[in-house]
Amino acid sequence: MAAYALFDNIEVSDPDKLAEYASRVRAVVESFGGAYRAVGGQVDVLEGTAMLGYPVLIEFPDLQAAHRWYDSPDYRELKALRQAGSRANAIIFETAPSDLLDA
Repeated sequence: MAAYALFDNIEVSDPDKLAEYASRVRAVVESFGGAYRAVGGQVDVLEGTAMLGYPVLIEFPDLQAAHRWYDSPDYRELKALRQAGSRANAIIFETAPSDLLDA
């Protein structure tokens, strides 16, 4: 089942570090079977109080691939660069079998 990494980018403290991260990260994501599905854009809250700052959604073939990417030596340096230049929330979640997906 597909899995997704969702980043909620809350604050950028060093735009240069984040720009370097952005210029290098796609190749590493793709080497683990990942593909960007959404990057930024307007966020409208329909229910509740949650508010995303600048969301990024990356799809992976499965949960294991997402974790292998996030924990990999290839991503370690980039992760440190992103964390030094910004503040974000991040989660990885797996899609679950559902009758809703079969419609």
